[in-house]
Amino acid sequence: MFLLSKFEFGIAGYLRSEKLTPRLLWQQVEHRIVPSASGYIVFDDSVLDKRYASKIELARTQYSGNEHGVVQGIGLVSCVYVNVSRSEFWVIDYRLYDPQRDGKSKLDHVADMLDNLIEYKRVPFATVLMDAWYATQELMAKIDHIEKIYYCPLKVNRKVDDSQGQQPYNRVDELEWSEADLAHGKTIKIRNFPKDKKVKLFRVTVSTSRTDYIVTNDISQNSTDETQKASAVRWRVEEFHREVKQLTGIEACQCRKARIQRNHIACSLLVWSRLKAIASCTDQTIYQVKAGLLRNYLIGQLKQPDIRMTFV
Repeated sequence: MFLLSKFEFGIAGYLRSEKLTPRLLWQQVEHRIVPSASGYIVFDDSVLDKRYASKIELARTQYSGNEHGVVQGIGLVSCVYVNVSRSEFWVIDYRLYDPQRDGKSKLDHVADMLDNLIEYKRVPFATVLMDAWYATQELMAKIDHIEKIYYCPLKVNRKVDDSQGQQPYNRVDELEWSEADLAHGKTIKIRNFPKDKKVKLFRVTVSTSRTDYIVTNDISQNSTDETQKASAVRWRVEEFHREVKQLTGIEACQCRKARIQRNHIACSLLVWSRLKAIASCTDQTIYQVKAGLLRNYLIGQLKQPDIRMTFV
């Protein structure tokens, strides 16, 4: 019991005294990235569940897509680099949503990571993917400014015009679609965008109960199928969020102080990144790597335990 308490004290002391930043994650992955001129950058956020811990400094009520409702948690905004030709991806940056302390929204964090990507990381990419929450005029204009392509879904209540100014703006889900429109998309203007700014809109049937409306600044894009393929790359970030929650204990820390939470999350992301690297080198899934590490440790401890018990 004494040894366990000493170990826990050491971990808590480390997390309390250090300052681990997203730069550490980039330093770990920058030499492992296989760059591609046609690479994708994917932005998305996830909520780290802290529903039973109301006094954690970073935790706040916010919408969770997994729960389809508002929960108490810590917002994690992630930036993922995808090389589609190799079917590989790397998490290269992240931010924690903490508006009470830094005054930044999740949109601000995405804009900061995009600036950081261009100015410092300089990883080649062609396309930016993001969720409907980030489909704002400011962010889309920023991507236009750096001459990159974006694909992102629009919320169904977004007002657009597909009549070249001949009719008033309508909700996206109220537009009429011809067979040609369904196959090749239609040129539209989004309300509150500059008057001369046109984008392409595609109606994509994801399932029998779900239809997405994907918008892109690539006016030359003429295929709904290709748009769906490009937009589907966005689910790589969902894969990352699922793995990091299931394998690293990123949601397990119940310490109240923001610095400890930040350091715990940073350590969890570094662990995930290392597991992913081992999985890539050994041609295994990340789940197989984690199970193998635990199995080998358990076998070793059974054969020659580090702590020996003395019975009196």
